[in-house]
Amino acid sequence: MKKNIRFAIALIFFTVTLYSQNISSPIAVGDVFVVGAVENNNYTYINFPKPNIIIKKGGFVNFKNVVGKKVVVTSIKEKGNGTLVATIQLTSKRSFFKSHKTVTVKIKEAIEHKELLKPKTS
Repeated sequence: MKKNIRFAIALIFFTVTLYSQNISSPIAVGDVFVVGAVENNNYTYINFPKPNIIIKKGGFVNFKNVVGKKVVVTSIKEKGNGTLVATIQLTSKRSFFKSHKTVTVKIKEAIEHKELLKPKTS
């Protein structure tokens, strides 16, 4: 009997903990951002593929074509250390560098360091 009560309490605790973590996230699937300009194309938190991988897949390495493009968040996952990793794709449904449909992003850090910007509402 005691084991059942302990199990029920533990189950409720973990359910409430997981539910509260999902609510506190200000970023949701479907949010739209704009890719910001970074000095020397050194994107730290947007995980763009390396130039040799882009070329092997038949793409063109040109970061000027990515800057200012609108992207949409397609999924969000939480890593073990508490960082949120989001998968983004272009809103035009085209590929990044004509080779990759989606790219992963450490979303909170990318927003803080202005690699991703909130679009201006007009």
